[in-house]
Amino acid sequence: MQQIPTGSLVLRETRPSGTVVVLPGRVEVGGRDFVVMAGPCAVESAAQIEDAAEAVAAAGCPILRGGAFKPRTSPYSFQGLGEQGVRLLLAAARRRGLLVITEVLDPSELPALEGVALLQIGARNMQNFALLKALARLDRPLLLKRGPAATVEEWLLAAEYLLAGGNGQVVLCERGIRTFESSTRNTLDLSAVVLAKQRTHLPVIVDPSHAAGRRDLVIGLSLAAAAAGADGLLVEVHPRPGEALCDGSQALMPADLRELMRRLSPVVHAVGRELWRAPQQLMVAK
Repeated sequence: MQQIPTGSLVLRETRPSGTVVVLPGRVEVGGRDFVVMAGPCAVESAAQIEDAAEAVAAAGCPILRGGAFKPRTSPYSFQGLGEQGVRLLLAAARRRGLLVITEVLDPSELPALEGVALLQIGARNMQNFALLKALARLDRPLLLKRGPAATVEEWLLAAEYLLAGGNGQVVLCERGIRTFESSTRNTLDLSAVVLAKQRTHLPVIVDPSHAAGRRDLVIGLSLAAAAAGADGLLVEVHPRPGEALCDGSQALMPADLRELMRRLSPVVHAVGRELWRAPQQLMVAK
């Protein structure tokens, strides 16, 4: 197993108090607040992302997720709307005072992603070292997902690429690993969340949607993640999951998201935190 060298930037001993990644609108990931990011797997149309943004804002979540550039296992699956999808995502979010997180696949996409608050490095690209080195040079917050077959050490070493390249604004995301279990899409590794919080000073959030692959498990896994000490969630929500072009079976409906936020509040309070809720709209520069 690859070991992280003593003195590496990613290790907690280099910053015992922990790192807080600050996003526009004073949204902090890794501080006292527990932050929920929500939205559909992919931006599919203007109507779909507008409805999704409305649901996310109504639930009090500060950040809208949605994929515009989609890496898919099959070349025949929906690949996203590309730059058009980014424009739709940003417009829907801006109208409701939301921030945006979306995935970047290649540095050539960065001009189109101007205005995105949090750039996601997907699980498939966790060890795309050329991409990591390019993004490390940016002065922009990054979210690094754990690969489905990556150890915690490999995940943290991928984050080390970003920190060593000069970018300290990194959020880690556990999204489930591939195991022998076939009743779920992946297996959510909450032990990795606890271990990563011990090993590194970086914030750690959880994506229960990709871990479960099933809508009925997402709320329970989310509550468990909050209790385990995660700093937030990345949850899939779709206004009409039955019509989704990808991952509809794991997407919450708007009413489910409101229920999740209701049930999260006492759990995060029990572990000494507060659930971040947008009072009305974030003051985000246009």
